[in-house]
Amino acid sequence: MKIIISPAKKMKIDTDSFSYEELPQFMKQTETIFNKLLKFDYTDLKELWQCSDKIAQDSYRLLHEVNLSKNLTPAIMAYVGIQYQHMAPDLFTEPALQYVSANLRILSGFYGALRPFDGIIPYRLEMQSRLPINHANNLYDYWNDLPYQGLNLNHEPIINLASQEYSKIIRKHMKSTDKMIDIVFGHLVDGKLKNRATFAKMARGEMVRFMAENNVTDSEELKQFKIMEYEFQPQLSTDDKYVFLTTL
Repeated sequence: MKIIISPAKKMKIDTDSFSYEELPQFMKQTETIFNKLLKFDYTDLKELWQCSDKIAQDSYRLLHEVNLSKNLTPAIMAYVGIQYQHMAPDLFTEPALQYVSANLRILSGFYGALRPFDGIIPYRLEMQSRLPINHANNLYDYWNDLPYQGLNLNHEPIINLASQEYSKIIRKHMKSTDKMIDIVFGHLVDGKLKNRATFAKMARGEMVRFMAENNVTDSEELKQFKIMEYEFQPQLSTDDKYVFLTTL
């Protein structure tokens, strides 16, 4: 199976924990984006990034300091968001590292799709950013089906632990023979299913860890996930959507 997750906005350089194995698959496309961003002035980039002055200033400085092929961090270690903190890949056993290397893919507006040990630089660019490139009006059009191709599916299901912003770059290119299982983490409020973003991000990271540590190879095994008091809800689920509720 292939597991897809979103990147995180906050990133770090970590060249000590693990060595990167390869460059990302779509470096030519990434170089085009990188060179486009370098042509923008600070005001244009701040508008593109939709962030505070401090974050924009730091991101602008970093953009002009980094090199796409130097001081690279394995993708799984480069992101510092809540999901990655709860995944805690630096604590993985060797079999768990091998598992995520084979099965986990990180979707990215800058790199398209990443394998866990692809070497990357810190960047700021969301998939939904309004960035026209060449003949494409936005990053979804620019990347087209490359992230989907990057999954290298082999008649296996896609376990969707990504946000809608990122998962739709895969969903729109799926073939009729493909299967995606959406994982929903929520809680009930007045009988209605609600999502709390922070808890969902935590749970997504925990589920990646659960899958890696238990060498999950069958989607049915996901139903045994019971971390953070989440439990699988068969009455709310379908073959293509697994719903987990928590009382926290």
